[in-house]
Amino acid sequence: MHQLPLGVRLPDRAVFASFLTARNREAVAHARRVAAAEVAGATWICGPASAGKTHLLQAVCAAAAESRRAGYFPLAQLASLGVGVLEGLPQLQCVCLDDLEAIAGRLEWEKALFGLLREIEECGGALVMAARPPPALISWALPDLGSRCAAAAVLQLRALDEAEQQQALQLRARLRGFELPEETSRWLQRRFPRDMRRLYELLDTLDEAALAAQRRLTVPFIREVLRRAGAS
Repeated sequence: MHQLPLGVRLPDRAVFASFLTARNREAVAHARRVAAAEVAGATWICGPASAGKTHLLQAVCAAAAESRRAGYFPLAQLASLGVGVLEGLPQLQCVCLDDLEAIAGRLEWEKALFGLLREIEECGGALVMAARPPPALISWALPDLGSRCAAAAVLQLRALDEAEQQQALQLRARLRGFELPEETSRWLQRRFPRDMRRLYELLDTLDEAALAAQRRLTVPFIREVLRRAGAS
């Protein structure tokens, strides 16, 4: 995998195989084409919190990095380092920028992003950006950048409903090598409704605790783990 030093290391499970397509079939299909270098230019991924924007962005980066230079950059974490974090990115063939809201409306950042977009397009590369709103609803400081982003392929992700959350948790469990009892997944849903990121993190933590204790992921065991962690 080729990545710049500033790029954030991707989680092992942030791949297409662990992303539940559900009602986002068209968006996922497009993202796969970008990762396979079948689609170049700009792509914008938008949607509500916990819809899977970061997961899909990281999946694109992970798949693209198997055959070309790619990097994932969460701007909410990197913005404090200054606009210089975008320097050198045109040498990558697939650039994934998360949390565009963190720099939108800031002229210096937008000028640098506009330059990055033009260089990547000229080289036939791909720039994938993610934010909650679509580009048309962002207050841009640089109108030309807003226009270019609005002309990109815009992928709108839908948040998972209750049944899809169940499927996503089951998929995550299977990829970790265990079966998640239905009553356990339903209990987790009631505990942390509509927050898939928190549910995924909790599921990973509980799996590790179950392995250490040689226990099944039952509701009583989860309550015990949460109580010890002070999260009950």
